[in-house]
Amino acid sequence: MSRYDYDLITIGAGSGGLSVAERAAAYGRRCVIIEAGPLGGTCVNVGCVPKKIMWFAAHHAHALADAAGFGFDVYVGGHDWAALKRARDGYVGRIVEWYGGWLADQHIELIRGRAHCIDAHTVEVEGRRLSAEHLVIATGGLPQQPDIPGASFGIDSNGFFALEARPARAVVVGAGYIAVELAGVLRALGTDTTLLLRKDTVLREFDPMLGETLMSALAADGVRILTRTEPQRIERRAGGSLHIERSHGDPIDTDCLLWAIGRAPATAGLNLEAAGVALAEDGTIPVDDYQNTAVPGIYALGDVTGRAALTPVAIAAGRRLADRLFGGQPDRHLDYGLIPSVVFTHPPLGTVGLTEPEARSRYGDEAVRVYTSRFTPMARAFSPERRETAMKLVCTGPEQRVVGVHVIGDGADEMLQGFAVAVRMGATKRDFDDTVAIHPSSAEELVTMR
Repeated sequence: MSRYDYDLITIGAGSGGLSVAERAAAYGRRCVIIEAGPLGGTCVNVGCVPKKIMWFAAHHAHALADAAGFGFDVYVGGHDWAALKRARDGYVGRIVEWYGGWLADQHIELIRGRAHCIDAHTVEVEGRRLSAEHLVIATGGLPQQPDIPGASFGIDSNGFFALEARPARAVVVGAGYIAVELAGVLRALGTDTTLLLRKDTVLREFDPMLGETLMSALAADGVRILTRTEPQRIERRAGGSLHIERSHGDPIDTDCLLWAIGRAPATAGLNLEAAGVALAEDGTIPVDDYQNTAVPGIYALGDVTGRAALTPVAIAAGRRLADRLFGGQPDRHLDYGLIPSVVFTHPPLGTVGLTEPEARSRYGDEAVRVYTSRFTPMARAFSPERRETAMKLVCTGPEQRVVGVHVIGDGADEMLQGFAVAVRMGATKRDFDDTVAIHPSSAEELVTMR
């Protein structure tokens, strides 16, 4: 008989925590998940799922604007933000409710409350002590606000999903994917939107082509973009409006200030030091390629590790960890090298592999060849604003192996998945060229570039 209460304790019922417990339970192991908040974590409640619903709403707004070009006489009386929020919240609520029954069906125990470590194999939650041979930390991350006067008058991405009404004016601060996604949604649904950037462009970690093209698309949609500027002080004025003083430029008055300046790992209160787990300077939990922390038997995955903060990454890492611990697959782990990702802007963009600067740094300029295409897709042929689609293939070596695919344009979110498989399998430019194109489509450009 085991000297532990469980085979696996998982702290956090987000994508990663649920996945590792589900796979471990499938191997017949006794598992418990500890969670104080709603099941599903960030993704289901204040991330991917409600964000994509808002993206769809904005997408329909764009489609209505384009409809006249295709012969439709369309009158739009307005948009009911409150009705959309009710429908969205109901959809999310049903997913969260489903998770409760799903855990019971998988014979995974759920304990409500906040856990903190007693030692490397013991945690306490609501006065109850639990022990396990293996402990997984999967507590996710939290949106951040700057340390400036009046910052608390703003909201973060969590607060965006709590808005009961659409603000007439909004200022979004940030250059990452959350900032550009939410700025695009607000503008499409009718908000006078300003985007404040600390530097010159958005999505600086992506291939430069994507950020440059998206900046043009945001501006064409009516998003006011102010670069090289940061809020310095925020004051609430009579009537509820916010007055933003900034580092460069005139002050801005707005109804809603949305901080999208990054996320930090949610490790507060876990008492990890009692288990011997030390945090990195940025607060993340350091792990190796197998999700091991420095303490045997303790693992971390998902956003709390600071590695590729994407829902499918946390799910994949969790399942592979359970395969390794309980499924007799000692070498099973997630390869973080080729992770596709999509940003749900308007139009969406997708990327997998190395950016052009990364490829040139790794292989040298002479070994890298880049193919690009820029065009107006047929779907936009009659639009008031003819948004371009832009694509880039980054190839290396004499065989021209494709090491990077970058796309921005309608359908980029759907087309990238298949091309990510090709890149992962080591496809070359010749393999792309030898693939018969699907015509007429935007995706065919990826296999016809010269």
